[in-house]
Amino acid sequence: MLQSQTLAFLKDLADNNNRDWFQANKDRYDQSREDVLAFTSKVIAGLHSIDPAISPDLDPKKCVMRIYRDIRFSKNKLPYKNNFGVSLPTQGNKNGGVEYYLHIQPGKSFIAGGYWMPEADHLKAIRQEIDYNAADLKKIIDDKEFVKLFGDFRGQEQLKTNPKGYDADNENIDLLKLKSFIAWHNLTDKEITGKNAVKEITDVCSKIYPLNVFLLNALA
Repeated sequence: MLQSQTLAFLKDLADNNNRDWFQANKDRYDQSREDVLAFTSKVIAGLHSIDPAISPDLDPKKCVMRIYRDIRFSKNKLPYKNNFGVSLPTQGNKNGGVEYYLHIQPGKSFIAGGYWMPEADHLKAIRQEIDYNAADLKKIIDDKEFVKLFGDFRGQEQLKTNPKGYDADNENIDLLKLKSFIAWHNLTDKEITGKNAVKEITDVCSKIYPLNVFLLNALA
């Protein structure tokens, strides 16, 4: 389980997001990062048990994202993120693509999966797969347990116009217009710091797994 001290550090960081405070509390950051790395290692093992595309040898250090923000082109000049992001890719160590994603933030933690904002050629391939095999996707996203955990999959951001090559009267236009293909489930502070946290996360990911398989098949 994740230690409650890690959430406490993130809460204090959000209230004191400046370099002087961070340097004075560097030991707390180092301890929190080590806690997240240890937790990520257990999550990786749990995910491998339900999704063989997640390598058991995946290095947690390559999954836990930097807490330092790139402020060069941002109006928000706060130097640090107020969360730990964990990218758990199904193919290699590169962030992005079809993956699971764990977000750790006091009061705003969640576990997600799928493909967020696919690049153009991947988006085209996924839309083609939906056009050919929409029944397979709808069987996944319309399952009662899937809806209970993740809500309405079709409610994600969509194009305002129809994608090129698809007509408005296509029976699956609501899926074809999606910009991302994501399922996410919120986690309370109590859940993510509880003794069953890894199992609960793995159980949720087992329901995301079929979606990831569908997306990977589209890109194969």
